[in-house]
Amino acid sequence: MRALVTGATGFTGGHLARSLAAAGDSVVALVRTPEREAFRRADASSALKACGVTLVDGDLRDPAALERATEGVDVVYHIAALYRQAGLPDEVYRAVNAHAVGALVDAAARNGVRRVVHCSTVGVHGDVEHPPANEDAPLRPGDVYQQTKLEGEQVARDAASRTGIEMTIARPTGIYGPGDRRLLRLFRGVARGRWITLGAGDIFYHLTFIDDLVEGFRLCGTHPAAANRTYILAGGEVTTLNELVAIVAEQAGVATPRLHLPVWPVWAAGALCEAVCRPIGIEPPLYRRRVDFFTKSRAFDITRARTEIGFTPRIGLREGIRRTLAWYRDHGWL
Repeated sequence: MRALVTGATGFTGGHLARSLAAAGDSVVALVRTPEREAFRRADASSALKACGVTLVDGDLRDPAALERATEGVDVVYHIAALYRQAGLPDEVYRAVNAHAVGALVDAAARNGVRRVVHCSTVGVHGDVEHPPANEDAPLRPGDVYQQTKLEGEQVARDAASRTGIEMTIARPTGIYGPGDRRLLRLFRGVARGRWITLGAGDIFYHLTFIDDLVEGFRLCGTHPAAANRTYILAGGEVTTLNELVAIVAEQAGVATPRLHLPVWPVWAAGALCEAVCRPIGIEPPLYRRRVDFFTKSRAFDITRARTEIGFTPRIGLREGIRRTLAWYRDHGWL
């Protein structure tokens, strides 16, 4: 097939684009022009070009770029999103994470694309009160990123209903693996013996290894049953945060960190940092959302993806953590 991957300069989109190309698909990656030169200098760029991925300049907010990128494409994998950055107004998030989704679906439909796979997040469910949560659990996004991702889901469905194109929504859990930076703080802190857990550490945390997630995306894009469905994509094992820290320590060959601190003083410090830094566009050294990592429970049921499209996570948690730690060491990140 011919596939378009947005967000291919990022961790998840890059893995997906390379995997699809290695499997024989013809892959196009929509890349913002300012990033393209830097991307060409990165190691990931060489890997993509070696796989034959074609880079197309353009921004998600540019309708002409969307027309160019979707021409002749069978499946669109929409991975790109604006994550969390300091000093950005809500409307910037909304423009990228919601409005641009509708424009992309419209362009895809005009060009005869069969299906769009839209990457959302389990963050739209917020704190899971009765774990494990499935796709029908209450939707309680907690910040502007999660709110606009939920809006993007509805925009995607509305555009698909209007145009007749097939739409599949994928909600991944915490993504990790070689090259990931979002959980680097946890892995590095534990490996260096500097990790501190806020609160009791008994909340659930559910990870997804990147290779399993990429296979889940592929199934969302190709399996007949996935058309117009929503799937949670997650790893096969759920742990508490304390258990996760212990497994990382075990695989790193260090003692398990035991220090716990109260949550709310750190939360208050985060609120103060945000109040001072955000109005002047400075990245706060501490966010309240980082405290959420220690307080919001995340455990999910992947029965629907298992039974309908055959999604089967194959990388166990210990194996995935071992591979990730090895990559961090090899690249000097630990």
